Amino acid sequence: MMQTINKFIATVFGIGNLPLAPGTWASIFAVIIWYFLKLDLTQVLAVIVVLAMGIYCSHKLVPIWGKDPSRIVIDEVAGMWISCLFIPNKIPHLILALVLFRLFDIVKPFGIRSVEQLKGGLGIMLDDVLAGIYSNVVLQIILYYHIFERVYEL
Repeated sequence: MMQTINKFIATVFGIGNLPLAPGTWASIFAVIIWYFLKLDLTQVLAVIVVLAMGIYCSHKLVPIWGKDPSRIVIDEVAGMWISCLFIPNKIPHLILALVLFRLFDIVKPFGIRSVEQLKGGLGIMLDDVLAGIYSNVVLQIILYYHIFERVYEL
């Protein structure tokens, strides 16, 4: 029973079982949920809860599915939500968050690949946490310098 619950959570309701690009589908799902929930004051708490659940469930599934299986996608949800923290809940901002997160998650620059080497659920989750942090930093710079407003003026 507990194994089934862990799989359900780790695959984000089965999204991780999709045959093509499950991480991208999970990221899209995460950004849609973020947009509609408009979590506001509880955003940080939501990220922490998803991160804790992801570490636990992923850790329990590593012995069964192996190290960082593609069907575990709760890490994409946590990373995507970190990308969205403290930015306007507007579609252009969220689309840019999605693009940046997927870029950092796929390319894995600046130490992201090295945290993947950590064992168990921590290694599975932390590379996406870093990708989310990097995405959020880039978004904060874009917001600080009003780059969105300048693009709209063109």
